[in-house]
Amino acid sequence: MSKKRNFVFLGLFAVLMGGGAAAASIFYNMAVVPKKKTQEEIDSSPVDSEAIKWLRSLPSREDVYINSIDGLKLHAHLIKADTDSHKYAICIHGINSDGEFMSMYAKHYHDMGINVLLPDNRGYGLSEGDYTGYGYFDRLDIMEWIYYITHMDKDAHILIHGTSMGAAITLMTTGEKLPDNVVFAVADSSYTTLSEEFAAVYKSFNAFIPVSVALFILRFLILIRCGYDINKIDVLKAVSKSKTPTLFIHGDEDKLIDPQMCSRLYEKCTAPKQYCLILGADHVAGAYVDPDKYWNKVDSLMEKTGY
Repeated sequence: MSKKRNFVFLGLFAVLMGGGAAAASIFYNMAVVPKKKTQEEIDSSPVDSEAIKWLRSLPSREDVYINSIDGLKLHAHLIKADTDSHKYAICIHGINSDGEFMSMYAKHYHDMGINVLLPDNRGYGLSEGDYTGYGYFDRLDIMEWIYYITHMDKDAHILIHGTSMGAAITLMTTGEKLPDNVVFAVADSSYTTLSEEFAAVYKSFNAFIPVSVALFILRFLILIRCGYDINKIDVLKAVSKSKTPTLFIHGDEDKLIDPQMCSRLYEKCTAPKQYCLILGADHVAGAYVDPDKYWNKVDSLMEKTGY
């Protein structure tokens, strides 16, 4: 009987691990392999569609490139202000997107007379790369873009504004030692840690494989294929080291990233900070649902930091 029981347990374990590997592989393709938005997806949002048309037709838009510390060629759109200005906004996009999808934010800053940089995160747009970094490598890429700006203009005053994954990248960047040129940051709908966010998304699939098994295998896959550990993408730890004044924004009806994550990040942040909850807004919809409240909060932090 003991041998039969052992065979049963081994069989169940094999099924569990096999199912976990399959689930993790599917989740890996969904979460880590970069995807480009189709024109149909672009056109589905009239606001984004019009903003992207504005960007593409803008005579002052330039394609600029840098090399990452690990040798990737990274691309960004640079939009010079209509008049000379030492103010710069770096707008960082989220997953399965690219720099163009920050055009609505870029237009707002450009209309204020601010130079704007729209980086394509590694693996997206015209930037090289085969996988989504979720901030692990990307924070270092943004630091390179900061140095790009300061080499171009030593008197630059820089704000960083990110949405979703871009918000996490923003906050992880502020956890690094930054030059005094970086004046403040806006984080719209960031997660706390990548492992916590992955667990929440995986649970929403109602898969029969336990989340702990699937995430263990997913963590292994990402470590082997991409070279980073998802457990080390800890935005809470980053904000606890930040000295950059930061505005935390989240929609109270966000179904992708729990709004409570924003509250926890705000509480953990050691830098001067403000908090803004946009009522009735789903994921990164705050600037669309209540633009007056959204941009008034940004303007308020601008004034307080002397930007």
